[in-house]
Amino acid sequence: MRDHPVTLDHTSAPAGRIGAIDALRGFVMLLMLVDHVRDVFYLHAHLRDPMDLGVTETGLVMTRLTSHLCAPVFILLTGLSASLYAGKHGTGAAARFLLTRGLFLIGLELTLVNLAWTGHILPPVLYLQVIWAIGLGMVALAGLLWLPRPALAAVAALIMLGHNLLDGIVLAPDQAGYAMWSILHQRGLLALPWGAARTSYPVLPWIGVAAAGYVLGPWFAIAPEARRRRLLALAAAALAGFTVLRGLNGYGDPVPWQAGSTLGTTILSFLNVTKYPPSADFLLLTLGLGLWLLALFEALPAARLAWLRVFGGAPLFFYLVHLWLLRGLYDLAFAAGLTGPSGKVELGSPAQLWLVALVLGPPLYLACRWMVGLKRRAKHPILSYL
Repeated sequence: MRDHPVTLDHTSAPAGRIGAIDALRGFVMLLMLVDHVRDVFYLHAHLRDPMDLGVTETGLVMTRLTSHLCAPVFILLTGLSASLYAGKHGTGAAARFLLTRGLFLIGLELTLVNLAWTGHILPPVLYLQVIWAIGLGMVALAGLLWLPRPALAAVAALIMLGHNLLDGIVLAPDQAGYAMWSILHQRGLLALPWGAARTSYPVLPWIGVAAAGYVLGPWFAIAPEARRRRLLALAAAALAGFTVLRGLNGYGDPVPWQAGSTLGTTILSFLNVTKYPPSADFLLLTLGLGLWLLALFEALPAARLAWLRVFGGAPLFFYLVHLWLLRGLYDLAFAAGLTGPSGKVELGSPAQLWLVALVLGPPLYLACRWMVGLKRRAKHPILSYL
């Protein structure tokens, strides 16, 4: 979101933004960049699932695991930023902003984002992914934020921790309600006049995450030390809840963990939780780590976070630019005959993924710094969407 009220601690950023929020947003966006390098170019293109522990090398599994932080932390911060916006401009203004920006993001997913991923204006399969989920989550939050905050907290917890009770409801394409259920909780294909839409990110759990972020807003009106203590306590509770729930190997994730031949493979199996849709275990683990990082970033000197705040200060702009940059690099590789039988460029090791992302970081930083400066100078409402 564009506006945050000025916080009292030393991590405050210019123009009323809270530095730790922008820094954490920038951090997870850089993790997303690494994962999208993997997704566009593919490390070992014959692998369909980078989390297949019996096939995938450990380095790639760990690379994929780091990216699990991206969507839940980003959506939590979306809800938090909306709450701070409401504190400054009022609930009605926040609801209107969430509604209009949510619809804007949905339209963006259907057009520029899918064009970047597929190379087609009307692709055979239209992927409804994270931007779609954020957009629908914002639209839902525009209605939910009118609830009393305790009620909203209860709704958020019920959705995030209770939605796995719905895992047994699986509808076939010819059954009533299939389309709506595929959007909310069950990955599926929705028929389109020219092909199909794939609901890669069922949105119901993400609505709970956005609502949880909104509930945290009042914490940013209290003293920084007290806020950090609360964030750390909530992070510890979430991580403890994950450890207990995952350890019981029952409710919390549709895929149980298994003891492996080594301690390392057992730990990876324990951490290999379901993202689509995000299970209760997935959300407890990733949001617990995200809250801990937010408390950490709040405690760090502002100068150490300045470069991360640049990325986090223009998140949607970063998202679009990095997708189209990867699209251009892939098209160049394809034209040069560098793609393999799979149609992808095969990289040799996980380290190469990080190296490619490292090379792409500086131009993306310069682009985001330009956009952050433009937003401060121009102050045009449309720029707040970026």
